[in-house]
Amino acid sequence: MASDASFADYVCDQISGAGPVSSRKMFGEYAIYCCGKVVALVCDNQLFVKPTEAGRVWIGSPVEAQPFPGAKPWFLVEDALDDRPWITQLIRLTELETPAPKPKAAKKAKGSSPSKRQ
Repeated sequence: MASDASFADYVCDQISGAGPVSSRKMFGEYAIYCCGKVVALVCDNQLFVKPTEAGRVWIGSPVEAQPFPGAKPWFLVEDALDDRPWITQLIRLTELETPAPKPKAAKKAKGSSPSKRQ
């Protein structure tokens, strides 16, 4: 089941205090970004937060579940999503512990070929 854009928007609104937040639709679901890092997924209109040690300590006893078949378990946030200060702090802690994405390799121009030295 695909997630609703309105639910992803609600999640972004709830965590907006954690820093620059955005979402991106991927395969009918959504990746949630904070400061340019993927910190959560919205799958089947449920919020899954990337597991980190700081997040585990903050939650206490997290419920872990797969956001999609074959995925590693992430923290499943259920009732606490409505607690804006709590979820904002969880996302802030997750973002701080998540490494920055690797820079993408420069794309080669179409039709160009490597120069030959003689």
